[in-house]
Amino acid sequence: MLFHLFDYLDRTLQFPGAGVFQYISFRAVLAVVMSLVIAMVFGKRFIRRLQRMQVGESIRDLGLEGQLEKAGTPTMGGVIIIACILIPVLLFARVYNVYVMLMVISTIWMGAIGFLDDYIKVFKKNKEGLAGRFKVIGQIGLGLIVGLTLYFNQHVTVREYQDNGDQIVYQTQDGEGLVRLASKSHKGEFIDKTSSFVDVKSTITTIPFLKDNEFDYGIVAEWIGLDGAAAEWMTAIIYVLVVIFIVTAVSNGANITDGIDGLASGTSAIIGLTLAVLAYVSGNTIFADYLNIMYLPHTGELVIFCAAFVGACIGFLWFNSYPAKVFMGDTGSLCIGGIIAVIALAIRKEFMIPILCGIFLIENLSVIIQVAYFKYTRKKYGEGRRVFLMSPLHHHYQKIGMHESKIVTRFWIVGIMLAVVTLATLKLR
Repeated sequence: MLFHLFDYLDRTLQFPGAGVFQYISFRAVLAVVMSLVIAMVFGKRFIRRLQRMQVGESIRDLGLEGQLEKAGTPTMGGVIIIACILIPVLLFARVYNVYVMLMVISTIWMGAIGFLDDYIKVFKKNKEGLAGRFKVIGQIGLGLIVGLTLYFNQHVTVREYQDNGDQIVYQTQDGEGLVRLASKSHKGEFIDKTSSFVDVKSTITTIPFLKDNEFDYGIVAEWIGLDGAAAEWMTAIIYVLVVIFIVTAVSNGANITDGIDGLASGTSAIIGLTLAVLAYVSGNTIFADYLNIMYLPHTGELVIFCAAFVGACIGFLWFNSYPAKVFMGDTGSLCIGGIIAVIALAIRKEFMIPILCGIFLIENLSVIIQVAYFKYTRKKYGEGRRVFLMSPLHHHYQKIGMHESKIVTRFWIVGIMLAVVTLATLKLR
């Protein structure tokens, strides 16, 4: 909202200094600062409110050191994260941008599912919370919204450059919002040439580590032998199914990772910062050209959202670090997982998720391996055996006597290493 106000002041009234709001970097800084301020001010009061309402976490005795001491710690702290994201985004981002609107919907959608789960646990005294099938239905619903929007919305495009013969096409950008296209002859003369590009609907995405690192979902339909309208609909179905799988997997991964103080919030902050960098270079013509990656018009606004997301995670970490004064609950964990998945899909970096979200992946896999092996050995030997002392993986390390602060710190270090590898894939092909 403030963006549109200052845009009006700049364009219509030529108000001094109003043009600074055109810069994505400036608005991203404002989003981080406001997110942190809201977390510090609103978070503390919200936690006190939860304590007065006795909205405490019920802890099952899993035989972990210090676990029962956390009983009664306020939960549903994900409300803090959601508020710290939405308020700065609505103030500083272009709210009519299709990507921003999609992220706001995703945040509210997944936050509502998590809130309902926490509400049932806390106020209805049902430890099981929202039935798993309803969570999955909610995740599938968001996947459908995101998939259909990214596939059919006319503002979701990729910029492709036409062959201009002996001229080398390049892009320049005034500030960070005004784009000027030009071409450069072999003699070094610059000529304005706004017709040297075209924004097209496409289902291409990025595959890390490959030289020609673009994959088109439409290839699958061609491989089957379809063409025309049939191929288009098959591509849409395949793409939406992939989106549903990614949204479900990442949101569940974040939910499982939220098991010890500060693990999910700190890991998500690292992932969010990496996604901010990827969104910036994908939405900036100069960096996209330099890195030889696809340029995605209008995705630069996602940097504002990512900045608010990082600020929210760090601000929440202030209260969630060991010993936690509040837990995010499913309100927060499902929400941050859904946000990460949708951002990666929007900037067409979903195939980087196994690297960037490696912590979520290994936590998910540890549960799958543990359950599968237990069922297999129970069927074969008559008694269930385990690969890990306990799953998810962070509980395994607790079982061997490692303090949870050390576990969290080491997981953060691994998360940082994975983030560096993810960024390195932009050039390592």
